[in-house]
Amino acid sequence: MSSKKRLDRAYKNAKKVYFDDTSKFILFSDCHRGDNSFADDFANNRNIYFHALKHYYAEGFSYCELGDGDELWENLSFDSILNAHKNVYLLMKLFHEQERLHMIWGNHDMVYRDPKYVEKHLSTYFDPKIGEDVELFCNIEYHEGIVLEHSQTGQKLFLTHGHQADWWNYLFWRWSRFMVRILWKPLNVMGIADPTSPAKNYKELIKVERRTKKWIIENNNLITVVGHTHRPRFPEPGDIAFFNDGSCVHPRSITGIEIENGEISLIKWQIATTDDGTLKIVRVLLEGPQKLADYKTSS
Repeated sequence: MSSKKRLDRAYKNAKKVYFDDTSKFILFSDCHRGDNSFADDFANNRNIYFHALKHYYAEGFSYCELGDGDELWENLSFDSILNAHKNVYLLMKLFHEQERLHMIWGNHDMVYRDPKYVEKHLSTYFDPKIGEDVELFCNIEYHEGIVLEHSQTGQKLFLTHGHQADWWNYLFWRWSRFMVRILWKPLNVMGIADPTSPAKNYKELIKVERRTKKWIIENNNLITVVGHTHRPRFPEPGDIAFFNDGSCVHPRSITGIEIENGEISLIKWQIATTDDGTLKIVRVLLEGPQKLADYKTSS
């Protein structure tokens, strides 16, 4: 199956979410939440991520996670990840309870495409304080894609992880997972990058982006937001409508995409130093805001 057919299928089967100019969304991807070991890339930014997510919860945003939220290549089970970052998951649970959580699976958490696996591992967790299982993400659903459709204008945004344009990490993800667990996880601790990852292999990154852009052009310049490569992308109106929200494992920062007031923005959260030497987490606007209506599809 070609990249085009994989993207076509993800778009055709995508969950549809209606929105309007009062709606607010934050899009993050590639958190790669791990077990808090030396190989857990998320651990370095977990305080930044938790602070940002608390802000979006308080401000009434819906949270869309565009794949690779959990690092299930390096780690055998979700339990070790939950125990390492329980405060994050309990915050995500609040989004879920208010129907403000929309989840997409990527290649590193591709096991979530199986609803039975999701129900078994994510519905409840064991609370040692009371000695029994309690609810976590009851009835949560993971999707390969989500389509945000404007209820007044009909404009659509397609959200997916983006590994559909990466044939190796889509078709042979089990082999990649095996190699990561056995070989690349210990080497990663020593600072040696996994060459199969497009985020760490520039030539592969370019190929993945090229295939995705081709698909967007063939679909009338449909606004498409992905992750996977970890490289933030924010096009100008009139260019190919290819967006990338970056990742949550950048050095000392996380990037994401906000949709608010009918506008789209690329943002970064990072630790900054004040004049008196105090460290604080701040939001930085990288690109935008740009009106979604300015990204017109071709006729």
